[in-house]
Amino acid sequence: MDIASYIDHTLLKPQATKKDLDKLCEEAAEYGFAAVCVNPCNVAYCAEKLKNSGVKLASVVGFPLGASVPLIKELETMLAIVDGADEIDMVINIGALKDGDDERVLEDIKTVVRAAKDRTVKVIIETCLLEREEKIRACELAKIAGAHFVKTSTGFSSGGASAEDVKLMKHTVRDALEVKASGGIRSYEDAMAMIDAGATRLGASSGVAIVRDTKKTGH
Repeated sequence: MDIASYIDHTLLKPQATKKDLDKLCEEAAEYGFAAVCVNPCNVAYCAEKLKNSGVKLASVVGFPLGASVPLIKELETMLAIVDGADEIDMVINIGALKDGDDERVLEDIKTVVRAAKDRTVKVIIETCLLEREEKIRACELAKIAGAHFVKTSTGFSSGGASAEDVKLMKHTVRDALEVKASGGIRSYEDAMAMIDAGATRLGASSGVAIVRDTKKTGH
């Protein structure tokens, strides 16, 4: 298995410098990661660095709280695409979901899907803040909205991905959407647990360590 092809090589720390971004993009090209995932302000810079590398570029939107109004998420999405983003990882309005305001959540996601046009949209539901029924509802709303992935976590809240959540999310969306596991994936064992549970993409800042771990263990 080429585990590198599952990984979105991620750098979302606010203190990320150009030197850090250079390293991120160089590693992504060297190891053949699926994508690089960065904050909106770094998309244009990374697009230039990844040119002709074959590595996709993802931008986060409404990150990390999901509390921006839909218009701001729409503009963020449009600007990220202008700057060169191939994929959008957006955070839902978590409070609206917990209020049971499905229409508001649905419109929030739809706004980004429309703005992204034909680009891949991954919907971050922040599983650590949700009850089981809320996770199911969030996945169903992402499906109705026309997104392409549901994603477990931002990595900036109180918890990350779990195999149990990935299984639940995959069971909910079936073959209609893919699942991205993100947050706390630091080893080959972590990565394989998520893939075995149904994830087809992994968000990780430890992508290089995971690939090296794979080689060390002979997988």
